[in-house]
Amino acid sequence: MFTALLGAAIGTGMSMQSAINSGLRSYVRSPFIASMISFVIGTVFLSIIVLVNGLPLAPKLPVFTEQPAWIWLGGVCGVIALTTNIFIFPKIGSVETAIMPIIGMIITGMIIDNFGWFNSMVQPFSISRFLGVVLIFAGVFLAVVLQDVMKHRHHRLESLNNDINKWPWRAAGFTGGALLSIQAAINGELGSAVNSPFTAAFISFFIGAATLIIIVVIRDKTFRPVKYPITEKAPLWVWLGGIFGGFYVLINIFLVGEIGTGPTIVLVLFGQITGSILVQQFGLFRSAKHTIVPVQFIGLIIMLTGVVLINLF
Repeated sequence: MFTALLGAAIGTGMSMQSAINSGLRSYVRSPFIASMISFVIGTVFLSIIVLVNGLPLAPKLPVFTEQPAWIWLGGVCGVIALTTNIFIFPKIGSVETAIMPIIGMIITGMIIDNFGWFNSMVQPFSISRFLGVVLIFAGVFLAVVLQDVMKHRHHRLESLNNDINKWPWRAAGFTGGALLSIQAAINGELGSAVNSPFTAAFISFFIGAATLIIIVVIRDKTFRPVKYPITEKAPLWVWLGGIFGGFYVLINIFLVGEIGTGPTIVLVLFGQITGSILVQQFGLFRSAKHTIVPVQFIGLIIMLTGVVLINLF
């Protein structure tokens, strides 16, 4: 129960981080600079936690020489997944941009557990897990996809280029979601390698922040927009996205070590969708308000049933 609550909590935090970073992006005018700021703040936040607990920021030399090189790639996976969503949105629309990464996350998480990839604990893909996955997909459809489909069909809000081949972009969305599951598994192994989820979370965020700084240097060629939220007197909450992200990575590392990659992913996903619906219901962080409809409650209940099947049976 405790681990389930933790997973759902950090998923809810991630939905709030998305809303916060969206607000930050409106000031800096660049999704990459907004993400960079979030990662840098998260890195500083995690470094303080590590130091307060009397832990080292960097692992000992044997970790570099004895561990596989892939344990350092968790932060890079997160950045690639984030960047992928930015690029696929105008190509395939909001509905498929939401659903394709979810499919990638769940399927990849289950495969990682089934085969024990990245030194994860082996958890065979049983009938109960299969039924749980089916219920989660059904719940996601009712809670997220159906609402967007109805909205865009009625109001025709999206104008997409129907002449392009969407399958490469759908594959990119699936890959982005898969990379989030891989990130969770890699960071879990990194936590075991450095013997501390705190240090592992800091390292992952540090590498992600460094990657985004390089992207901003190449793509935006300036850091000037970083000062815009200050000069334009943005609300203090626009700086909190990195802190939510830091908690997400930290607790993710702990949960993967306790219950495995697949269950962690579905718990976080449930919390993320629940949090997103709540953010929209109350218009938190200046997001657009959308009243929760009964079918979304039904979708969440179906998702929760799937989560229970995956985690308890």
